[in-house]
Amino acid sequence: MADRGVDLSALPKEVRDQLAELDLELSEGDITQKGYEKKRTKLLAPYIIQTPVEPPCQNDAQPPAPSSSSSHAPPPSSSSRYRDRRSRRTHRSGGTRDDRYRSDIHTEAVQAALAKHKEEKMALPMPTKRRSTYVQSPIETRTPPDSSSGSEDETSVRRQSSVVGPPPVVNPNLQSPDSWINRTVQGSSTSSSASSTLSHGEAKPQPQSQPQPQPQYKPQYQPLYQPHYQPQHQHHERPHTAAVTEMLAHSHIAPSENSAPPPDVTAVAPPSRGPRVDLPSNTVVQGMSRGQSRSSMMETADGRGNIQRVPVSSRVSTKIQQLLNTLKRPKRPPLSEFFTDDAEEIVEVPQPDPNTPRPEGRQIIPVKGEPLGVVSNWPPALQAALARWGATQGKSPALTALDITGKPLYTLTYGKLWSRSVKLAYTLLNKLGNKNEQILKPGDRVALVYPNSDPGMFWVAFYGCLLAEVIPVPIEVPLSRKDAGISQVGFLLGSCGVGLALTSEICLKGLPKTPTGEIMQFKGWPRLKWVVTDSKYLTKPSKDWQPHIPTANTDPAYIEYKASKEGTVVGVAVSKVAMLTHCQALTQACNYCEGETLVNVLDFKKDMGLWHGVLTAVMNRIHTISVPYAVMKACPLSWVQRVHIHKARVALVKCRDLHWAMMAHRDQRDTSLASLRMLIVADGANPWSVSSCDAFLNVFQSHGLKPEVICPCATSPEAMTVAIRRPGVPGAPLPARAILSMGGLSHGVIRVNTEDKNSALTVQDVGHVMPGALMCIVKPDGPPQLCKTDEIGEIIVNSRAGGNMYYGLPGVTKNTFEVIPVNANGVPIGEIPFVRSGLLGFVGPGSLIFVVGKIEGLLMVSGRRHNADDLVATALAVEPVKTVYRGRIAVFSVTVFYDERVVIVAEQRPDASEEDSFQWMSRVLQAIDSIHQVGLYCLALVPANTLPKTPLGGIHISDTKQFFLDGNLHPCNILMCPHTCVTNLPKPRQKQPVGVGPASVMVGNLVAGKRIAQAAGRDLGMIEDQDLVRKHQYLTEALHWRAQTDPDHVLFVLLNAKGVAVSTATCVQLHKRAEKIAAALMEKGSINTGENVVLLYPPGIDLIAAFYGCLYAGCVPVNVRPPHPQNLAATLPTVRMIIDVSKAACILTTQHLMRTLRSKEAAASVNIKTWPTIIDTDDLPRRRPPQIYKPPTAEMIAYLDFSVSTTGMLTGVKISHAAVSALCRSIKLQCELYSSRQIAICLDPYCGLGFVLWCLASVYSGHQSILIPPFELESCLSLWLSTLSQYRIRDTFCSYSVMELCTKGLGTQTELLKARGVNLSCVRSCVVIAEERPRLALTHSFSKLFKDVGLSSRAVSTAFGSRVNLAICLQGTTGPDPCTVYVDMKSLRHDRVRLVERGAPQSLPLMESGKILPGVRVIIVNPETRGPLGDSHLGEIWVNSPHSASGYYTIYGEESLQANHFNTKLSFGDPQTLWARTGYLGFVKRTELLDASGDRHDALFVVGSLDETLELRGLRYHPIDIETSVSRAHRSIAESAVFTWTNLLVVVSELCGSEQDALDLVPLITNVVLEEHHLIVGVVVIVDPGVIPINSRGEKQRMHLRDSFLADQLDPIYVAYNM
Repeated sequence: MADRGVDLSALPKEVRDQLAELDLELSEGDITQKGYEKKRTKLLAPYIIQTPVEPPCQNDAQPPAPSSSSSHAPPPSSSSRYRDRRSRRTHRSGGTRDDRYRSDIHTEAVQAALAKHKEEKMALPMPTKRRSTYVQSPIETRTPPDSSSGSEDETSVRRQSSVVGPPPVVNPNLQSPDSWINRTVQGSSTSSSASSTLSHGEAKPQPQSQPQPQPQYKPQYQPLYQPHYQPQHQHHERPHTAAVTEMLAHSHIAPSENSAPPPDVTAVAPPSRGPRVDLPSNTVVQGMSRGQSRSSMMETADGRGNIQRVPVSSRVSTKIQQLLNTLKRPKRPPLSEFFTDDAEEIVEVPQPDPNTPRPEGRQIIPVKGEPLGVVSNWPPALQAALARWGATQGKSPALTALDITGKPLYTLTYGKLWSRSVKLAYTLLNKLGNKNEQILKPGDRVALVYPNSDPGMFWVAFYGCLLAEVIPVPIEVPLSRKDAGISQVGFLLGSCGVGLALTSEICLKGLPKTPTGEIMQFKGWPRLKWVVTDSKYLTKPSKDWQPHIPTANTDPAYIEYKASKEGTVVGVAVSKVAMLTHCQALTQACNYCEGETLVNVLDFKKDMGLWHGVLTAVMNRIHTISVPYAVMKACPLSWVQRVHIHKARVALVKCRDLHWAMMAHRDQRDTSLASLRMLIVADGANPWSVSSCDAFLNVFQSHGLKPEVICPCATSPEAMTVAIRRPGVPGAPLPARAILSMGGLSHGVIRVNTEDKNSALTVQDVGHVMPGALMCIVKPDGPPQLCKTDEIGEIIVNSRAGGNMYYGLPGVTKNTFEVIPVNANGVPIGEIPFVRSGLLGFVGPGSLIFVVGKIEGLLMVSGRRHNADDLVATALAVEPVKTVYRGRIAVFSVTVFYDERVVIVAEQRPDASEEDSFQWMSRVLQAIDSIHQVGLYCLALVPANTLPKTPLGGIHISDTKQFFLDGNLHPCNILMCPHTCVTNLPKPRQKQPVGVGPASVMVGNLVAGKRIAQAAGRDLGMIEDQDLVRKHQYLTEALHWRAQTDPDHVLFVLLNAKGVAVSTATCVQLHKRAEKIAAALMEKGSINTGENVVLLYPPGIDLIAAFYGCLYAGCVPVNVRPPHPQNLAATLPTVRMIIDVSKAACILTTQHLMRTLRSKEAAASVNIKTWPTIIDTDDLPRRRPPQIYKPPTAEMIAYLDFSVSTTGMLTGVKISHAAVSALCRSIKLQCELYSSRQIAICLDPYCGLGFVLWCLASVYSGHQSILIPPFELESCLSLWLSTLSQYRIRDTFCSYSVMELCTKGLGTQTELLKARGVNLSCVRSCVVIAEERPRLALTHSFSKLFKDVGLSSRAVSTAFGSRVNLAICLQGTTGPDPCTVYVDMKSLRHDRVRLVERGAPQSLPLMESGKILPGVRVIIVNPETRGPLGDSHLGEIWVNSPHSASGYYTIYGEESLQANHFNTKLSFGDPQTLWARTGYLGFVKRTELLDASGDRHDALFVVGSLDETLELRGLRYHPIDIETSVSRAHRSIAESAVFTWTNLLVVVSELCGSEQDALDLVPLITNVVLEEHHLIVGVVVIVDPGVIPINSRGEKQRMHLRDSFLADQLDPIYVAYNM
């Protein structure tokens, strides 16, 4: 039957007609499959061209043809055959699924949509997961059944292939796709869900030789960044539906299919253009017809033939490269200029598309149901009906309950039901309290807590309450404190004022108890009194007591709970008259007769299960057989068997029950459903119910089921039954189906689907309006304006049989229960109030009602409506058997960056592989994009059974959404696609070219009348005593002079972790130690004057002595941080590098470190044979140098200061003797330091201001320095603070890392510190030494936390220095407190400073970086034009001061860094002064405060390093701002760092919680960066704590991190590549 070799269009016309006839016969069931194939083969035999074939893989058999045993049933159409096969497989695997949304039409549509995209594995970068088992299995098992290509590997030959080979050859014994599709196309038996109207591809096959481009569906609205997975290899005349792909996957594929590249995920190709391949630009393609080249030629990566590669070889970089390729060409429709918000353009608003379909019909006229008939014997109240049956038909069965195996457990007769209910009513009213007190009064609300397995107890309780005239509030049985939505049930009980709960003895025993045996108090619940209603606890009423049965009035009869979209649970109150009228209306509509039997599978506590199975049943003396959910799980066929055994006339089911019964029906051959006159489908209003109904009918028609008995209905808690299909007359035509365009639906209009067969929704009607009701359709949002006839809107109903109010919530009630529709002019159309049903739908021909969704499932994305159920259906149609556990999928939207974003969460099967899951996710993306034209924001898979459940096992959507937003979902796989679905980002900024003519610069930067942004510290002043100048010109002389004049004055005290002074140095001791070292250098090291010597010491006094020893010997000290003994491999190379770069002649160090340098471990990372001379200074002989060296001029270099910048650059600067003494003098003046003062220093003494304070300042000013090595704090956190308290220190200097250690480690222990006597009230200034923007949050926390131990809120301040000038600002003892300003972050990104109020949105607090030091001048300069800027403008900080460094010694890694950093001039204004460029952005602001001289104080604010800033979208971002946002996103984020790589923003976050939180962070990080910074994160990397490298000053080394990431050295927990 292989018509692969047959060109069908070339056959003679009569043969083609005969073939078409055959297809029709088969689809209508007039011929068996076998007969069909035989006849067809015979017809085609003369025309078949024989082709050599390879045998197929023996991997997966095709669908078996129906055996002859099933010949009594009409042969199923192809779609149902596919379904049977799938359902068999599902059944076998035990994965029973809640198939609310099963639709084969839709499955085919989805498969076709995917096939139209491409048959190949997505080349999305797979996320990297630590310790995951990527087992590469053979191709057969790795290729999913719905992909027709070989496996896809990043390194495969796809990129080079330029020509696509011949179409694949398929074994003729395999069923041909053409025949399969043609049958699908033409087969429209009643059983198939209108497949004729939803066919794929054209029925007339086209010739094989020239594939015609298939008309692609052009969405009227093209989302920006729409993902468009290009089809790699299109057989246009043969769309791949599921069976085709299944078959192709297992036949040998010709090489052509393997040569496709990874897809481009974001670029939308115009429909005319074919798919693309990265071809070398010079390839000449020959021998190809025009038609072929269309569908098989590909373009290059960037459209110009340049395949862009990034020369970094590692797994990470290939992944990023892949990701970049997917994001290469974002397509954006023409956009409006700007949407202004807060006078700042934020959101890009898409222009409305002129082609958007708009409603064109006339205004709808309210639809009236038939009048409610008056029957003489209808009871005056429902209780009266029960009384009547109890008295006259006592033996008649009312209810049969089943046990867990599906066998009848007990039958409750009407007599028993009546007597027990009366007993309960009597007990409730008279026997609950003491003799005289009555606990319950008529009208009180009572909770009914009964399990689904015990309908009898519930019925008695419900009717007992009605008879006692108390209001029952049925709720679910609480199983634990953590039940989904449990606190919301508490809200319901509270709003209804419930104080009493009725339950059964068994149920009470099962409730969660406290250890003392009392019933647990559930979260949010009011205090409840529990009453057991088993018969043995009830009191028989006295002879004269009769329950009071008044005629039905408007008082509430019962309250039904309802959960809203947000998860709040409210109670809908139903009045006695509404309850009665509703029963009458149902009786009339469903034609109920006395004594019928009804099988109820629904929950009897609410909705249809209650209305039909409990209330209307009693009114008509119906025998109800209640099938609990647990029985259905164990035996899905139980309800069908009950219908068969009891000859039931009516069954109440949901689609899932139809589906389950269908799956299991093979077990039962002899069931008959012929007795049914109504099969009420409770969720028939769900658009996806149609296929379940059809499929069920298809299977059970042979068991006597009549097509006209299937009665879908539409209901809602507020409006109760809205519409129900009346039972049909045998032989009457079945109602019509509506086949709607999803595109139209998303715009809220009804359009019959014509353009694209894949994006259609088939809807069945739910019958007519209820008797006695009036119905309208109004717009779902805004005022209730009547819709037009072709518009989708919310159904509203006016009827006596509907809910009356949300109990206890009058405000919300008004908007729902008292709606008066208005016409187009806003004029009310009448007086009568309507109730909103929450259903979206329209009125079709013949006043039939169609429902297309629910308000609560509505997702409004970019102004278009999508229905959550539709998206679930599409996701389920993407072959989820391998991946999704029991079809459990939740869809909801979250609001991120001014629009709703669609999130899909599914439970993953325990045995699903990573590869399968990722494959499934990428296909869902394609399918939803193709069918619904909406981009998914996030797709997450969570472990099976972890989503919060509703009482009957569905997914609790609002809790799931809350878990997602709180980061408690714990997904095991996640895919974020912000690039494709966030389409409203503001336009990137276009930078204006800078002209540097003086005039333009003046105008551009200085507005007339604006103050130039500059500031200065006070004058250094002349030093009074000429003696001092001479002595203090060099530090060596100062030390010598102090050793002579005040030899025993202690300059330094070093403390250990216990706070004990382990060593001290007086002036003379220091002088003598320095002399010893100088002598050793001259003798052992034979060092010449001016040579560089490396000092390698732990923080301490040895370091200070060695420094002065070098100066005494006339050589230049280079202070280097010693390598970390536990981490030599990482730290020793830096030491080696500094030694090499500084060309050091000798190394001074301790014995211990000398051993380390020569150890085996050191040899592993550096060459230890080439160290310069190493001198250990521990035990030196007492020698004095011949003389102490005195430099000829003060401009000579005193020492070299080496440091690694945050961008990872090693820079050494030359500090002259003049600069040293100027800096020391400046600090002495600012901090008022003199000999009698003590300061405490807890800093690393290796570079910058830390080194100056540790080694130099004391020798210059004579004050005593208490030295606390920061590493000692690791073993004793309180060391620094207790030292401050013990020594009554007034001034202390620390680093951010020290402050952070104290804040995190001691923050909770302030009471303990107090008890130990720690008192910080002595501290006048605590200065944090740093080269960065002040960390306001940290300094504030520190001040607040330690306020309890006396720390003044004014004490903490910061300093600022840079490479070119080690100390620019330092908060001194005098002068105003540092001030804080709030700047607008949006302006900051545009390099502007706009001050805003505290608490303004998008505001950033900045603290002044301390006072400018004496002798220092700063000016703010435009870094591009080098012209001065005005006050409050952002620019580079330039500094002029006597203590600036003299120049770079060298910059390793960037030798070209200009010397003009040190001596540069303004381009205009003051062209004489020489300035040094700090490389930091900041601004100067004149404050209201006065400085010491009485002038207004100019504050300098540092914003961040120019090297660190990220240029994204034309704007300038400071990493710290993004990191601050990220760290706030989730409690488990310890620290984070960001950097860019090829225009992608990469966020690295350290996870301090458990690893299961890792994937929760991905969406939260993406959300927060998008919301607060308007940036899309490209890659999220989750790592262990401590992975982000931090330098000694506590600054993040982002460039090191970037390098490690690209070299794949981070060992991340998870890497997510956002699409």
